[in-house]
Amino acid sequence: MKMLSSVLLVLSLTAIGQLAAQDFHAGVARTDITPAGPIRLAGYASRNKPSESVDQHLFVKALALKDSAGATTLILTADTIGTPRWFNDELAARIERELKVPRERFLFACSHSHNTPVIHGCLTTMYGLAGNEAAAVEAYTRQFLQKSFEVAAAALKDLQPAKLSFGRGQAGFAANRRAFGPRGVGFGVNPNGPVDHDVPVLRVDRADGSLNAVVLGYACHCTTPGATYEVSGDWAGYAQANLEQTYAGATAMVIIGCGADTNPNPRPSGTMLFARAHGLQLAGAVARVLSEPMRPVGGPIRGAFDRAELPLEKTPGKDYYEAKLKESAPATKRYAQHHLDLIAKGETLMTNYAAPFQVLRFGDDLTLVALSGETCVDYALRLKRELPDERLWVAGYCNDIFAYLPSMRILTEGGYEADFNLIYYGFPTRFAPAVEDTVVKKVLELVTKTGGSVSAPAPAKR
Repeated sequence: MKMLSSVLLVLSLTAIGQLAAQDFHAGVARTDITPAGPIRLAGYASRNKPSESVDQHLFVKALALKDSAGATTLILTADTIGTPRWFNDELAARIERELKVPRERFLFACSHSHNTPVIHGCLTTMYGLAGNEAAAVEAYTRQFLQKSFEVAAAALKDLQPAKLSFGRGQAGFAANRRAFGPRGVGFGVNPNGPVDHDVPVLRVDRADGSLNAVVLGYACHCTTPGATYEVSGDWAGYAQANLEQTYAGATAMVIIGCGADTNPNPRPSGTMLFARAHGLQLAGAVARVLSEPMRPVGGPIRGAFDRAELPLEKTPGKDYYEAKLKESAPATKRYAQHHLDLIAKGETLMTNYAAPFQVLRFGDDLTLVALSGETCVDYALRLKRELPDERLWVAGYCNDIFAYLPSMRILTEGGYEADFNLIYYGFPTRFAPAVEDTVVKKVLELVTKTGGSVSAPAPAKR
């Protein structure tokens, strides 16, 4: 009798979970953001001319979710190098004003493909564009912004009964890229470096059980082909295309994890062959998750959004920038001259950066943490340790791509992710050691605000 009661209890709990998971309405939309003609591509300072061909079309996609409490949440993903603060703030303000979705319930995630167009205001120091090239980038950015709003509105008009479920797989092509040598930390393959091979998968089914959307994550840079002149979504674009071909009528959306210090491996320069292979491997990992029983996801969805003041180290003096001005790299000269001009005007150089952070918590079944910036893997690994009672999905490259977000370990070791990237992003100096604890404290605060289980954070380790 006790055994029968236990079985009935399990069945009842399962049924309750399934009912809760079905208590959503979901809408999906997409629109093409492939540039109409040649345009400068982002991600590599070595490129010196506009794009020459299109390997793969680019998209911005939207998933709208309405829970049983009547609250609506919007998740947008885009095949783009990244969007700066002004872009996200303008889009979020319009969505809140016209679509009535508050800021804490709107998430914008970038694939960070290095074969997508330059975005106005993001990594501007890297390119030094002027004239027609700058005008083309500005026009494309404005069109992209408008299409992002339109796709959000279209998803909200498509709301229909839905069931959500979650699972997790693995893919192994991401490799730590911080290789140690006689001159310090450079780019390469570090087989002993930390990585996050998790593939979180959110499944959205229609009322008839057919797959409407699948949102997937992976922590890796989209840098497979190197500095080619082909427009492409890289492995993230191919993973989406493979899934959409396999599951007819479904929309696939990629959210990049904390992969700023991770590259695809292998990645022979100048070919899309391995971008296709990595995309196929990731799609296969997702398909395996979809083929097995997944955990029902219930509501309501609770959202929290705030900014944290990330501290920088002491600002260098004029002599530092004058020395940088003598270096040969054009981007470094632009960087130095910009700061010398600010000093000449009597302006105070940046001492901190107000970076956005967000949490979307789906009942007690899933907690999506959205970090901004080019976020290094240590953040995902630490948050998983700090939040052992949460079913956690940690994303990077969300809501504002302002610079690399280094951990204490990376700041201690040095290298591109700690220092040289700031030349391209235009920061006057590196982040201070307190940056990691500042980020983690803010995330734990937001998780608590959404009802999550949090204990006191441990300090960052060198």
